[in-house]
Amino acid sequence: MYDVIIIGGGSAGSTAAKALAEKGSRVLLAEKEELPRYKSCSGQLIGKTLELVQSYFGEPVPISATCEPAKSMGMAFTNDKGRLFRFEQRGLNVWRSAFDHWLVQKAAASGAQIRDGTEVLSCEESENCVKLTLQKSGEIYEEKAGYVLDCEGAAGVIRQKLGKGRRPKIITYQVYCQGSANLDDRFFHAYLQPGLSEYDAWLNWKDQMLVIGVAVQDGRKAEAYHRAFTAYLKEEHELKIEKQLGVDRWIMPQVLPGCPIDYGDGRILFAGEAAGFLNPMGEGISAAMESGYLAAQAVAAHFADPRLVVKAYRESAEPLAYYMKRQWNLAAGLSEAFGDMRL
Repeated sequence: MYDVIIIGGGSAGSTAAKALAEKGSRVLLAEKEELPRYKSCSGQLIGKTLELVQSYFGEPVPISATCEPAKSMGMAFTNDKGRLFRFEQRGLNVWRSAFDHWLVQKAAASGAQIRDGTEVLSCEESENCVKLTLQKSGEIYEEKAGYVLDCEGAAGVIRQKLGKGRRPKIITYQVYCQGSANLDDRFFHAYLQPGLSEYDAWLNWKDQMLVIGVAVQDGRKAEAYHRAFTAYLKEEHELKIEKQLGVDRWIMPQVLPGCPIDYGDGRILFAGEAAGFLNPMGEGISAAMESGYLAAQAVAAHFADPRLVVKAYRESAEPLAYYMKRQWNLAAGLSEAFGDMRL
């Protein structure tokens, strides 16, 4: 029987696994995909994320996880009125497959057991433990743990199977291509004009590729919005596309007014996007790492009493939840489209 089983090998799950293993807990991290696994993400590590990596993992992000341009200078937002706001801060540009795999390897080196290609089909809480049904290579089997920490992200299904209901989601659609644009490639460029997306649109660079994306509520409209955004970039920023290299779709949680967080209850906890932690424009890595770490600390400190675990996790994460709300306030100040996110 494990002390903790963590579902999901992203930044929240790996951070929690490492923190718990370092405290002597018997930890299993179950990741559905084979590692290293692909994740659709801008891969922009903001200054806060770099500080958390140094604090939780004891060393900086390795160069092997970065892509060109490796150094990021921040984010440039064009609001719904067409006005540009530039927020400069140091950061890194990474491939999430390489970055997340490095985090997983650090967790394994600290003593966590990593089991990739493993899907968690269900979990059922009893008085003294949680029983999970898992599947790997077609084999279905069971494991037990004192606690389960769900770090699946918005695409996870465990929340629904626990009767938590469906959370509204945003669909992202982005195209990788060869080409050029008259914009500074050291910045992540986001556009909030309603005609370009139902949420936001963006342009960034990864290893000489342009990544052009839109976020929508209705997936059927993604390609039409993407064509409109591409036309806008051609007119406003001299976008030239030489060759389309690939397309991907992903989902992220839609942040609701008041930014509600579900920390979990009893012996089943949530962290990262599964809990509702997400910063404006989809930056969720820093919040995922911090919430995963705080959940792990609460479990380690109060293992014998699930009520104290949830209480400690909620209280320790209050500054993070408030930080997220402040960031949404900032987004609401930039664009009327985010006005309902004000505190």
